[in-house]
Amino acid sequence: MKDEKEPVGPVDATKVPRYAGLATFARLPRVEDVARCDVAIVGVPFDSGVTYRPGARFGPGAIREASRLLRPYDPELDVTPFAAQQVADAGDVACSPFDIQRALAAIEARAGQLLDEGARLVTLGGDHTIALPLLRAVAKRHGPVALLHFDAHLDTWDTYFDAPYTHGTPFRRAVEEGLLDLGALCHVGIRGPLYAKTDLAEDAELGFGIVTSISVGERGVATVAADLRTRIGARPLYVSVDIDVLDPAHAPGTGTPEAGGLSSRELLALIRGLAGLNVVSADVVEVAPAYDHAEITALAAAHVAYELIGVLAG
Repeated sequence: MKDEKEPVGPVDATKVPRYAGLATFARLPRVEDVARCDVAIVGVPFDSGVTYRPGARFGPGAIREASRLLRPYDPELDVTPFAAQQVADAGDVACSPFDIQRALAAIEARAGQLLDEGARLVTLGGDHTIALPLLRAVAKRHGPVALLHFDAHLDTWDTYFDAPYTHGTPFRRAVEEGLLDLGALCHVGIRGPLYAKTDLAEDAELGFGIVTSISVGERGVATVAADLRTRIGARPLYVSVDIDVLDPAHAPGTGTPEAGGLSSRELLALIRGLAGLNVVSADVVEVAPAYDHAEITALAAAHVAYELIGVLAG
């Protein structure tokens, strides 16, 4: 590690072309090359919990590649996120693709190590199963956390084919394990068909509020963001972004696409609306590059991660 006082930022694009050099997120330094790490970008190439199209195990690499064009200054948040804090790429968690329980344990252990070293995490998935071990690690250090969950789907179902740990079950398990603050749970972007009307009732019983994608369009981003801020308050907040919250026009490369989603502009604005809240960590999941076109989905995910890093700098 270098003994520097000022944060080490991305490689200078005026000296090294964006398409060259290490394929870290935003061409940032690796965690082992800096003296401290305030925000760790960590990949989790795991998709053994999917129920439809696989391929999210290749998401972290695709997001990193799409992040090469990101620049140091965020004018919307008026922050230079890589100078305000030390952001570094912590590489990927080595996950078993054959044993979900072992994979979850490995994710929790690595996340816990980075958190104990003083970093907040922006995790690149991987499928949404990975949110559970990440929440386990965060809750061990912060207690039950508020959850803001951007997704087309509830992800509070009980099991799939009797399997309790899948990408459709993490937040039911998180409630059952006492990881979440039941006074501040919200899904944003929910839409599409359900298995039964009781899905909504059971989700409400767990403590979740729902902001549908239609509601965001009708009420406007500013109003929705203000309501979310009121609901969350000063609580420690975990933000989980399933890229399928976006309409397939904006994110075709995902495992369970649903028509009628948010636009990239709406999602980025909603994330910026979290500035000033006590965000303790976040994830961006379900990018499946095999179904992507012209890196549309990976580019959207890279910008989502960038805005989350900007929020963490506030």
